[in-house]
Amino acid sequence: MSQIAQDSSVVRRRRPLTVGRSLGNLLLKLGLTAGVLALAGCPVAYILWPRWPDQITLDAPTLPITIGRLPLNVPPAAVRVALQRRAGTQERIDLVFLWPSLAPPDPAAKPTPADVLSVADRIFVTIAASDSTPPPPQRFKTIYPRYTADSTSTGPDGLLLQSFRSDTPYQGEDLLYEQAAPEHFFVRCTRKSGPAPGMCLHEERIANADITVRFPRDWLADWKSVASGIDRLISGLRPGNSK
Repeated sequence: MSQIAQDSSVVRRRRPLTVGRSLGNLLLKLGLTAGVLALAGCPVAYILWPRWPDQITLDAPTLPITIGRLPLNVPPAAVRVALQRRAGTQERIDLVFLWPSLAPPDPAAKPTPADVLSVADRIFVTIAASDSTPPPPQRFKTIYPRYTADSTSTGPDGLLLQSFRSDTPYQGEDLLYEQAAPEHFFVRCTRKSGPAPGMCLHEERIANADITVRFPRDWLADWKSVASGIDRLISGLRPGNSK
């Protein structure tokens, strides 16, 4: 009887350990099952999760892009760099539009080498997150005067022209601006050099985005149309506006 009592006592002592192992095995099986179900659901979640495709066709609708807190609707055909042809927040985008229609280039057209080099009917736009530099109107009032010559001459269609001195970072360029409202329209322009045409640079800052527009200097003969076209172009890129 003494031996039977001892065996019964051992069984009672081992039973909690056996129950604990069984419970652990059950939890392990449940965990594995949950993991398998989660993995099985990943393809479904991937399919249903909203996202833009990696490759966007040039004739797709406009892309919602944000640069420096500035929301934009950008036609894919206008984006010059393929890696920038995506929706979402970016640091910079480089665009090109036809002039004077302000439409993006035809994605179906196959440009010739001459078309690639020609800028006579193109207007180029770069939009980038602004840095710590002063905004364009402040540069016009406080920085450019340090580098321009004292003399002023008359430019195309009534614009005023001041040349930058040769010993400055802007040597070889001219500053042209509207006399009545220079903060509305002013440009820095290079001069024609051999086959290279003179090009003008117009800058604006909206929100925390710097907008740089480049176009041929010859267009200044009708600069009022150019200024109006730039306003319409920038307005057309912003949601809720139209060209």
